[in-house]
Amino acid sequence: MSCSSGTGNFVKLSRLLGEIHKMSMNGKLSGPNCRLSANFRLKKAKETMHGSNSFRKWKRNLLFLWLLGFVFTGIIWFFLSFNSVASERNEKSPDSCEEKARILLQNFNVSKNQFHALASFFYESDQNISQRSALGVQSKDCCQNLSFCMVKGCLLLLVGVLLSCKIPGVCLKCWKNRKNEPVPLQPVAQQLQLLLQQKQQQQAQSSPKGAGKWRKKLLIVFVLLGMLTSFWLFWHLNQKIILRREETLANMCDERARMLQDQFNVSMNHVHALAILVSTFHHGKHPSAINQKTFGEYTERTAFERPLTSGVAYALKVLHSEREQFEKQHGWTIKKMETEDQTLVQDCLTENLDPAPVKDEYAPVIFSQETVSHIVSIDMMSGKEDRENILRARATGKGVLTSPFKLLKFNHLGVVLTFAVYNKDLHPDATPEQRTEATVGYLGASYDVPSLVEKLLQQLASNQTIVVNVYDTTNASAPISMYGTDVTDTGLLHVSSLDFGDPLRKHEMHCRFKQKPPLPWMAINASVGVLVITLLVGHIFHAAICRIAKVENDYREMMELKARAEAADVAKSQFLATVSHEIRTPMNGVLGMLKMLMDADLDAIQRDYAETAHNSGKDLISLINEVLDQAKIESGRLELEDVPFDLRSLLDNVLSLSSDKSNDKGIELAVYVSNRVPEVVVGDPGRFRQIITNLVGNSIKFTQDKGHIFVSVHLVDEVKGTFDVGDKVLQQGLNLVQDTSSKTYNTLSGFPVVERWRSWENFKILNDKDTMEDPEKIKLLVTVEDTGVGIRLDAQSRIFTPFVQADSSTSRHYGGTGIGLSISKHLVELMHGKIGFVSEPGIGSTFSFTGAFGKGEVSSPDAKWKQCDPVVPEFQGLRALIIDNRSIRAEVTRYHLRRLGISLDIASSMESACTYLSSTCGTSEFAHLAMILIDKDVWDQETVLHLRTLLKEHGQNGRLDVSTNLPKIFLLGTSMSPVERSKLKTAGFVDNVLMKPLRLSVLIACFQEALGNGRKDQVHRKKTSTLGSLLREKRILVVDDNKVNRRVAEGALKKYGAIVSCVERGQDALDKLKPPHDFDACFMDIQMPEMDGFEATRQIRSAETEVNKKLASGEASIEMYGNVSHWHVPILAMTADVIQATNEECLKFGMDDYVSKPFEEEQLYSAVARFFESG
Repeated sequence: MSCSSGTGNFVKLSRLLGEIHKMSMNGKLSGPNCRLSANFRLKKAKETMHGSNSFRKWKRNLLFLWLLGFVFTGIIWFFLSFNSVASERNEKSPDSCEEKARILLQNFNVSKNQFHALASFFYESDQNISQRSALGVQSKDCCQNLSFCMVKGCLLLLVGVLLSCKIPGVCLKCWKNRKNEPVPLQPVAQQLQLLLQQKQQQQAQSSPKGAGKWRKKLLIVFVLLGMLTSFWLFWHLNQKIILRREETLANMCDERARMLQDQFNVSMNHVHALAILVSTFHHGKHPSAINQKTFGEYTERTAFERPLTSGVAYALKVLHSEREQFEKQHGWTIKKMETEDQTLVQDCLTENLDPAPVKDEYAPVIFSQETVSHIVSIDMMSGKEDRENILRARATGKGVLTSPFKLLKFNHLGVVLTFAVYNKDLHPDATPEQRTEATVGYLGASYDVPSLVEKLLQQLASNQTIVVNVYDTTNASAPISMYGTDVTDTGLLHVSSLDFGDPLRKHEMHCRFKQKPPLPWMAINASVGVLVITLLVGHIFHAAICRIAKVENDYREMMELKARAEAADVAKSQFLATVSHEIRTPMNGVLGMLKMLMDADLDAIQRDYAETAHNSGKDLISLINEVLDQAKIESGRLELEDVPFDLRSLLDNVLSLSSDKSNDKGIELAVYVSNRVPEVVVGDPGRFRQIITNLVGNSIKFTQDKGHIFVSVHLVDEVKGTFDVGDKVLQQGLNLVQDTSSKTYNTLSGFPVVERWRSWENFKILNDKDTMEDPEKIKLLVTVEDTGVGIRLDAQSRIFTPFVQADSSTSRHYGGTGIGLSISKHLVELMHGKIGFVSEPGIGSTFSFTGAFGKGEVSSPDAKWKQCDPVVPEFQGLRALIIDNRSIRAEVTRYHLRRLGISLDIASSMESACTYLSSTCGTSEFAHLAMILIDKDVWDQETVLHLRTLLKEHGQNGRLDVSTNLPKIFLLGTSMSPVERSKLKTAGFVDNVLMKPLRLSVLIACFQEALGNGRKDQVHRKKTSTLGSLLREKRILVVDDNKVNRRVAEGALKKYGAIVSCVERGQDALDKLKPPHDFDACFMDIQMPEMDGFEATRQIRSAETEVNKKLASGEASIEMYGNVSHWHVPILAMTADVIQATNEECLKFGMDDYVSKPFEEEQLYSAVARFFESG
């Protein structure tokens, strides 16, 4: 925790006060709309104004006094917190020192006397550091203690404010309980009048004038707190600036002290190594391997290892008995220093020095570095400082330092480091006597301290910001200045201890800034800023007081508008259901009666009129569905279902519905599904069909004569790897090649098309290579390509906008409402996909969309029918030959034949087909060749006659029955009249004509008729005959209050052999279906007077449940209830609502399924197939 957390506490405090004030203002409101509850309003009406006002004033005054008391208590607490911190530190310090001393005595084997000596030695150097660290710790503890105190203060303030808000309410309750006079009951009118008066009084009490008085008091408190905060912030930031300046000075000073100390220690190690070298090669060799010349050259060359030394010399230990021999050996007399006080030495000439007086021991210099060669022959024992250093060095075995003195030949202060040289290796625990006896010489090194420090400061970039002084503080009363000059006091001083390896010598580095600290502008600006902000916030708060009343009124109005909006949303949903029912119900009668009329015996003109009216009714139903879908999309109520369906059969059905319009225009319509797409997928087949129908319908609408519309389905994974596309249709679609000889393109119709890949290039799912997908899900890419008029560039941006078309003339030329693409876009988004398009005017358009579907099992009725139908296996193993000059169109034909298990070959022309037949004559391929399919674009009667002659010749050579076993020839056409087809068949050119678009049911029917299997009408009437077998002799009850609807349902069910009974009320249905009864199913309308379909179903299920319980418990016998052990009659709802919620409600009330009005044969078949089995 830091001191900065204090300012955050003030901000939190202000927010807390605002929230509590808001709670106190809104405490009288209840419910989401902030309206007074009925009980509360009645209670308030019974109170007197005097009592409530007095308690409110008391509550406000108590809260104000609590805030003032907290402010003054906090100020006193703030100043007292520092004394507590200081006292705690003073109390803890002695205990801490004693604990550290005890640990040192126990763990490091140090005697108590040694510890006290060491403590007294380091006391003075540690004193300053302790003072500085104590200052920093004290400041930090103070900040922590202050922040903790502020947190506790905020908590106390919160408790006090809550108590001040609650106490008046408790007191008011007690005051009311003390009243003994009962309040008489009043009429409702008087209560309402009291409520009105109370509301007016509350509005008067909550006026800005009354509320502003209390808020102004709060504003004054806030301003006082802001001023105190600004003063505290100035003090806090100023202290931080001072502390940061002290830390900066300490870091810079400690850094320089550490570097100086480290460099001195490195140099001292090299001097020690030189002493070992002298011991080894001078005293360890006989004769000696070192002389003055060798020593001088060596020390001069290795001077870079001792950058801090100004000179190195070696003095030999000479006893008085050895002096005469020593002087004869070296040819000079041992000289004494000119004065014992080395600090007074200014210059020195060895020729002018006197011989050393008689002593027991001498230490003449025999080897020296060239820089100090003038000291050779001088007895180092004759100097007071040198003598003491030599005696300490040989007794301790460590390097010792002298006090600062002016170096010989230099006008700088320096120190001399002395090491004793021994003639043998000594034990680390050797006694001083043993070390003195083993001493043979002394190696000394002089250090020029000012040059040393100056060189160090030059290495640092910030050497100019502080002033450095180095002192020898061995004698604390008279420190010796070794470096630096006297400077003016700038307010801050930092002292760093220096350890040069001699425990008896003390050195310190004193650092101070060169300039005095500037004004604390950061603290000034921050405190002034807080003060300005406080005043501004106070001004804003004062201005807000006058607007609070208006905001509260606006809030109440907003809640009322919210309630109205929610009611409007409910009304909109009810409108959808009502419109759906009221419009679709009469349309059910219209379409049903027209369907029954078309089943009657009509002439051509009458049938044409009926079919036109029926088609117009279906178009109206389609338009109604689109409008309702758009309304459900806008209200967010459109939902999708997940059921398994056969994708390929669904596409065949869509193309079947559009085939008449495309053939009338001469447009080639085709569908292709990749073999990697599963047979059955899980999704919403109705919505998927709606998207395909909208896109194909638009393509047919905006495509003039000729051209093509191509629907293809692939997996998204196939398109991701465009460099390795395995599907031939997709590969050819991505790489369109123009045939220069015929000036056509490799498309279905030969017309140019837009580049289809541009319609999906912006899909994120195709560009994301690392998308993690559910293994049970697949992503489909559906493309609808056409050669229509295209979309103008300026209209492409609004193509998905509801009720907007490319231009205003579109609806006049082509018709339509302009909401199909908008609905398709929303449906695609519900399928977790994207839709896009590419279009060029005059060339065409391509729409592509993706969707997520589940992997289903082959369990749908259509898929089971194809698997179990005995006709389909008859085609497996047969071969076919396709003659088509466009490879992509041939691949589409291959796709449809492969669904029947027929293998095939492709020829691009009639000539190549004849060549193929000649090459396969007499082989097994020719023997299994059952059919030849020729596209209309390559049709040539002469070549076909030649082809038939060639087939007969090859059949006779292969010993085949020419009349029955020759391959059948089929012509693939787009727009041919029945007369043209009949002429071709009569002339014997072809066996049959296949009209596009190719569909599985049409292929099976044509192949069966041509191959002579005698099952021409079986496929066409498969579902019809199946529905008839399901409903034949089944007793069905129809419940509907509309007479027309009853007739329509009765006629549709009787058409398939059902025995139908009709009733018009729910109560009649309840009487009819009371067990026991002989009905097999019930079709029940939902919206009926007196008792609707939901209630009727609920009561029917309740009666069945009671009967089943009696049968299960044995209270009733099976014979009493028609030998039925479990009663449950299937009830199917007939609903005109297309709302998903209505369908779910049908299942919730016990209905087994539902059919929407008007219902078709396929829908009726799907509904009853679950309950009845085919006979």
